[in-house]
This record gives sequence, structure tokens and C-alpha cells, in this order.
Amino acid sequence: MTVPLLQADDLTITIGDGHDAVRVLDRVSFALDRGATLGVVGESGCGKSMTALAMMGLLPTSARVGGRLLFEGVDLRDLTAAEQRALRGRRLAMIFQEPMTALNPVVPVGVQIAETLIVHERLGTAAAQARAVGLLDRVGIAAPAERAHAFPHQMSGGMRQRVMIAMAIACHPALLIADEPTTALDVSVQAQILDLLLELQRDEGMAILFISHNLGVVSQMADEILVMYAGRAVELGPARDVLMAPRHPYTRGLIATMPDIGHRQTMLPVIDGNVPDLRRRPPGCAYAPRCPRAIADCTAGVPPFHRVAHDHDVACIRA
Repeated sequence: MTVPLLQADDLTITIGDGHDAVRVLDRVSFALDRGATLGVVGESGCGKSMTALAMMGLLPTSARVGGRLLFEGVDLRDLTAAEQRALRGRRLAMIFQEPMTALNPVVPVGVQIAETLIVHERLGTAAAQARAVGLLDRVGIAAPAERAHAFPHQMSGGMRQRVMIAMAIACHPALLIADEPTTALDVSVQAQILDLLLELQRDEGMAILFISHNLGVVSQMADEILVMYAGRAVELGPARDVLMAPRHPYTRGLIATMPDIGHRQTMLPVIDGNVPDLRRRPPGCAYAPRCPRAIADCTAGVPPFHRVAHDHDVACIRA
């Protein structure tokens, strides 16, 4: 059998100690094959970004990680700090949610891209800067030689995001983690960025872990979808199955909140209530207090993942 590029087995992340400890990720499992895209969706506070930070080795120093997180067969938890730095930006790369805070505001963007090439590919300064100009051109930035000398504040949001993508693909990573890469962009620019990511994936053969709260965006990108709630995985399956035949009430609720261009509505549907405080998760299924189908047994214990269709798993006793 082919070994997945990325595999999480019961991945658990706890931040803090003693009474202040918070389990922000609770036994999450999934796999991602080479060249494929896994979409990770859920409301803010569900653990999507924490999952990405665990892969990149960027968790807070107070974090404790349990379970396994395998990349190319190696458990990322076993790597030293130096080994993690060597992996980041070379085999693993990440596009952060807000490029204005991810980019250095006092360094020209071309220099920032070139730095990745100098560190990981041992290029000289001139060669790295030439490659940086080529990468800016590759991601669709006009007049790349001129723009390489620009500072982040001199560029639009869409251009800054393209710079982040250029930096991420500089060393031809095997896995690209995209954490809400289009959230702050208008719809037309958002479509351009999504098209660019798909084009780069075809050309580079890289896998993508695409994190978003927007199911419409994920539907354009993902081969499989992982739905998370309150730090737990609640549904995982092929994108078409999850979107067209969702089995978990939370997934159904997320889909119901999406606007339908074919129907005029005075108010958009919402999911009543809020994501629980992770320090005080409800007993049993964390979604039960908001779930219209909840019964008494839903609070008896955390529902395990079980298969409801081919490659389609759900953590719900009523699925």
C-alpha cells in the first residue's frame, strides 16, 4: 500500500499545565496523499490552525503533543529544533492567514523570498534574488523585477498573498499548508488566488492542506474534507460525499448557512449557540447543546468515528 505523505493518528495538543491545561486538539486522525488536497473546515476555535502549527513546529512552548504526526514516514514530534527548521520552507511550507503580519514590513519582498533560497538551497545572494524575481513572475505579479524592491505596505492584499505563495513554493515543497489564504481578499482576487494554487499544484505535484471556514471555497479545492468542531474531528470523507450527503448535524448546519443564489432570503440561516469554551467542553458530544437532533445518549460519551459509507467516517451516534 502507498504510504500517505502526511498522517495524523490520535493527534492531541494540550497547552498549559495543571488546572490551566487546555486540550485544544483531541485525538484527531486523518491522512493526505501526495498531490491531493485535504480541506479542513469549521468555525473559529475548532482547532484548524492549531493542527497546521503542529505540523510546522510552531506551537507555543507550553504545548504538549500526543499521538503521532507522520510526514514522509517520520514522526514530526521526534525532530530536533534544527531538523524542524531544515524541514520548514523546504519540504513543508505554509501560507499564513494574514500576509501583512507574516511578511517583514521593513524588508523588500524580493529579499524575503531570496532568504528562503539562500538558507535551504545554499544559493548566492545574486542567484537567489534572480530566482525571487522569477518566482514573483510565476505567481502572476506584473513587473516582477520592479516589485521585488517593494515593501509589503506598497502592495495590495492580493499581491501580498501572491508574495507569500512565491515564498512558500520557492523550494518545491511536498506539502503546502494554506491557512485561510483568501479570507481578507475580495471575491475576484480570491478566485485568482484559488486558480493560482490549483495551477501550481498541477505543475509542482505538491499536496495541499487547505484550511478554511468557507465551504464554498473548500468545495473548489479539496479532494477530501475534514470537518472539525471544538478541537475534534466530526466528519471525514470525499469532498463530494461530505458536501452532497453530509452525515453529521454540524456539517449539515454549516452547509445550510451558505447563501443560495437561486433563492431570495431576508435572513441567512445560522447555527444557534457558540463553539464551547475548550476549558469546559460539554460532556459527550461537544456539539450536542447546539444540535437539533441531540438525544440523552449524546451526552453519555464522546462518539467515536465510524464508517457510514465508502471512505466516509462520522463521529455521531445518529449518523
